[in-house]
Amino acid sequence: MSQSIISVPADKLAKSPSNVRKSSDPEADAQLEASIVAHGVLQNLIGLPVARKKGQYRITAGGRRLDAVHRAIEKGDLPIDYELPVKVLADANDAVEISLSENFFKLAMNPADACRAFQDIIQTESKTPADIAKRFGLTERFVHGRLRLANLAEPVFEALREGEITLDIAMAYASTSDTARQASVFEQLGQGYYRANVGEIRRQLACGGYRGSDPKALLVGRDAYVSAGGRIDADLFSDDATEMWIDGDILDHLAEEHLAAAAEALRQREGYAQIRTVVSSHIPYTETYGLRQVQGERPPLTDEEEARCEAIQIELEAIEGAASCEDAEGYTEDDEARARALEAEYDTIQSRAPVLTDEQKASALAYVVIGRDGQPRIHEQLYVAPVDTTNEDGDEGEGDGEGGGDDLDNADETDGPTRPVVSQRLADELAMMKTELLSVHVASDPRFALDVGTFIMADAATRQFGSMDLASELRARSPSPRVTNFESGTLAAEEWAKLDSGLDRSWIDHDDVRDRYDAFCALTDDARAAWLGWAVARTFDAVPAGKTGSAFIDHLGAKLIVDVAAWWRPSAKNYFDRITKPAILDLFEAVGGSELRHRYGASKKHDLAASAEKLFAGDILVEAETKERALNWLPDAMRFVPVDDPAEAPGKGVGEGDGDDDNAAIDMTGEADAEPAIDGHGDDGDEVLAAAA
Repeated sequence: MSQSIISVPADKLAKSPSNVRKSSDPEADAQLEASIVAHGVLQNLIGLPVARKKGQYRITAGGRRLDAVHRAIEKGDLPIDYELPVKVLADANDAVEISLSENFFKLAMNPADACRAFQDIIQTESKTPADIAKRFGLTERFVHGRLRLANLAEPVFEALREGEITLDIAMAYASTSDTARQASVFEQLGQGYYRANVGEIRRQLACGGYRGSDPKALLVGRDAYVSAGGRIDADLFSDDATEMWIDGDILDHLAEEHLAAAAEALRQREGYAQIRTVVSSHIPYTETYGLRQVQGERPPLTDEEEARCEAIQIELEAIEGAASCEDAEGYTEDDEARARALEAEYDTIQSRAPVLTDEQKASALAYVVIGRDGQPRIHEQLYVAPVDTTNEDGDEGEGDGEGGGDDLDNADETDGPTRPVVSQRLADELAMMKTELLSVHVASDPRFALDVGTFIMADAATRQFGSMDLASELRARSPSPRVTNFESGTLAAEEWAKLDSGLDRSWIDHDDVRDRYDAFCALTDDARAAWLGWAVARTFDAVPAGKTGSAFIDHLGAKLIVDVAAWWRPSAKNYFDRITKPAILDLFEAVGGSELRHRYGASKKHDLAASAEKLFAGDILVEAETKERALNWLPDAMRFVPVDDPAEAPGKGVGEGDGDDDNAAIDMTGEADAEPAIDGHGDDGDEVLAAAA
């Protein structure tokens, strides 16, 4: 076999019938052609001389390269006399085998290596994606996609390089540029069932983010979102509707503010008794469970509508009469079309929308949701507003009680503080923080945890369909959070972390369940008791006030004598930023009178929320009585008050009513500087188990 390589003009070369490659890929061929035009033929061809035709050769290996050169010459991209390197075979019997060897043993380039190669060209040669696309016969979008893959989180990129994931899976992870999010989802899916599911990967990555076309995004607006620090993940091929708004928590917060402001305006204009916001396009079933719908009355027809209905009936009778004549051929197409139009008009007049009276509106609960176009709207269905509870002495009777105080006890009801519009998300967050308080106290009192845990398990087991009103998920399963990735940062959350880290986990590492059980039983009584408290405490659902199960949560908190005011204070982040400015000023007046309200009345919402945080934390210089009321004030959603106790009905917050603390179910009058204590059973004088402060 000759090893000589010679240069031969392209017009002297042709493909040999012995070339084993009979099919190809037009897209790949175009890319090869672009590469040859840019860099020349980088690998020689292999051929045999043609008998009795001096200087001509038939190519047995390298036919694709030869075809690409011929096409480039025809387009004028290469000169007519372009020469190619050809290795000449001496023995024709080797032609087929060599052609097969060259094509059969080719190894496709690892996509990860190709991605980094594109990246290196841009960095070292100062090329643009457009330059690379032209040189390699690719689309610019393809190059951008490979460059995005080159910037994948390291664990994902290494999995692509090692062949542990496919290119499609890698592209799914590249749907977001947030590498931390990529790595988190990659670790979360691990080797599970969904690890190779492109749809699930994209859903997990998009969790917590929103498309630009989402109703929340349309409500807030791009400029407001970006001004608040929100990030947008977009590329050259994204538009305003398809770009991803990464910081979902920022968008959620802004949407709540926009919707709360719209709800307050609607409440004042329409005259509804109550109005609630749901930052969504629909109302979840659990939100309206147990509420009674308001049924409006259809208004009477006007004289014009009655006259039109009579005219429609006369015309329909005329059409029917004409079609039923002996010499008629029945309904014509025009008759049928006219009859359908008249019937539709008649139905429209008769099916007019029900109208609510002013009295019905004044006792109605309305929900404000986000329309598909991003505009706030009142949901078409209204409900009978829950009746606020008043105590026997006729004290403050507004159900929310968040504006109550000594200075307002004798105020006229119509002039009293308005109930703040609380969004569903805020209600859920308050419920989660309140449940944290309960959990840390239950975890610190194993005897109490044993009692309540045994009861919950027994009660649920003896009822046919379980016990939803227990607000617990026993058997020690932690319920799904109402607010995804929510971190309260409260003192209770810190205390829970201490309890969790202090558990004796020496028994966990055994592989056999019997060994784990024996090792657990060998723990001290205190260690096992701590596990019992932990297991029971983690099961409690975060139930917003007034929902199914909240009464049981309140009852447990009352028996534990949870000093909420010592453990939790309202801050700008967890409360005041989430309600309207008038509602905050109402609270200032509730604890300090009209003078305090006027002092801060001109403040901007942001500054007012910051001042409110300091006031209700006792960090503002005010009168002693005002400070005490502020330190003891809590929203109803954070108080463990039995709803069936008239003396402690919702609406009577700390600092309200007649000041008789002896009747309070929960003592919230501790000193502001005192360390919060976690008390044990208060019923039988058992020894208190205090958590580490």
